[in-house]
Amino acid sequence: MDFRTAGVIGGGVMGADMALDLSANGYQVILLDISDEKLKAAEENIKKTFRLVQLMRKEKFSMSLEDVLDNIQFTTEPHNVKPADIIIENVTEDWEIKRQVYLQLKDICREDTIYLVNTSCISITKVGSLMHRPEKVIGAHFMNPVPLKELVEVIRGDATTDETVNATVEFLKSFDKNPVVVHDLPGFVSNRVLMLTINESIWTVQDQVATPANVDKIFRGGFGHKMGPLATADLIGLDTILNSLLVLYESYKDSKFRPCPLLVKMVDAGKLGRKSGQGFFQYS
Repeated sequence: MDFRTAGVIGGGVMGADMALDLSANGYQVILLDISDEKLKAAEENIKKTFRLVQLMRKEKFSMSLEDVLDNIQFTTEPHNVKPADIIIENVTEDWEIKRQVYLQLKDICREDTIYLVNTSCISITKVGSLMHRPEKVIGAHFMNPVPLKELVEVIRGDATTDETVNATVEFLKSFDKNPVVVHDLPGFVSNRVLMLTINESIWTVQDQVATPANVDKIFRGGFGHKMGPLATADLIGLDTILNSLLVLYESYKDSKFRPCPLLVKMVDAGKLGRKSGQGFFQYS
């Protein structure tokens, strides 16, 4: 399938990065969010990430920032995503919010549209069951920040066809991603393991075994990780970490996924990591 236009649903950090990466690789992008304020914030995030990528990997984008923005249509009107060949949904890890989004999209988008569910934990099969053509629904768990991370965890739902898998893999390769196909169980591979690591690291801070800085130092120096688990949590967003753990806890009914009380307390206090300026570490 020849993809030319991508609909990006949700203009948060992940959605803004997605729009940037797709636009810079020649795609027409329709970026949908619920308010002009959120779209304005998305545009500012696109500008900020573009400058960051230029500093770190100047060869990554050959297009100017002005041309990148020209390729992106910012909209609050769901019907404007109808021309999209492929939809990449990036809304928060909350089943009820995702459910409402898909119930709306299924009567707007074309019959041949493929839906990429950008999720770390929510069942692709469950999303597919909402749609007229569940075989066109597939998971695509992108890593953060999208323009600098090549790996994408591709999740085959119960109804997802080989045709959809193959088309998705080719689409991802078209903007330099490295897709790895896995099967659909909550958390898949990356987050089923990562959320446990982050949660247990938070427990060590709560239990005063170590400071956040020393926890991360052990992972960087001892295991060769580029970023420690608590800095990773701050980057992802502590509210997203909490939501993911709650989904895993509910899905498996296994106490090992029970969120650490310190994580809950920090989210309640609005200490969400990089996006709020404070999490386990301080950010300007």
